Amino acid sequence: MSEQRVDLPYPQAALVVPAATAEHVALPGGGFQLFADGSHTGGAFSANRLILGEGADGARPHQHRLSAELFFVLAGVAEFLLDDALVQVAAGGLVVVPPGLPHAFGAAAGSGADLFVVLAPGVDRFGYFRALGQIHRGLATFDALLPEQERYDVHFLPDDAWTAARAPEGS
Repeated sequence: MSEQRVDLPYPQAALVVPAATAEHVALPGGGFQLFADGSHTGGAFSANRLILGEGADGARPHQHRLSAELFFVLAGVAEFLLDDALVQVAAGGLVVVPPGLPHAFGAAAGSGADLFVVLAPGVDRFGYFRALGQIHRGLATFDALLPEQERYDVHFLPDDAWTAARAPEGS
C-alpha cells in the first residue's frame, strides 16, 4: 500500500498554548483568554475562552457569514439567542452555530458562564477581542467596530429581541 500525503490547510507543527501564555483581555467580571487566531492555524480555526460574570452579556446579535461557531460551556449557565429561540445551556453543553444564523449569548441571570469558543474556518479576531476590552474600559466606542465587520466576520444585527429576552421580569 503506497503512502499518500494529504495537504492540510493548517501548519504541520503542533500548536501548544499554555494557559499562562495566552493573552488575557479583561472585561467586567471576567474576560477573554486568546489561544489561537486564524493566522496561527493557517485559517483552519480560531479559539478563545470567555469568562462572563453573573448575568453578563457576551455578544449582542450578530452573524458570521464565513464561519461556524462552537461554544462549549465549561462552567455555569449560558443563554443563547439562536435566530428567534432563547436557549439556556449548562456546564458540559455544546452549541454549534452555522454560518449565517443570527445569534447572541451571555451568562444566564443569576449565573456566570465560562465558555470555550472555536470559530471555523478561523479568521484573525484577536484585534476584535482587544477592541471589545477597550470599549468596556471606556477607551473606545462600539461604533469603532462597525467598519471592521467584514475583517472580523462579525456582522451586527438589531438587538431588540436580545434586549427584550434579557430584560428582568416585570420591566
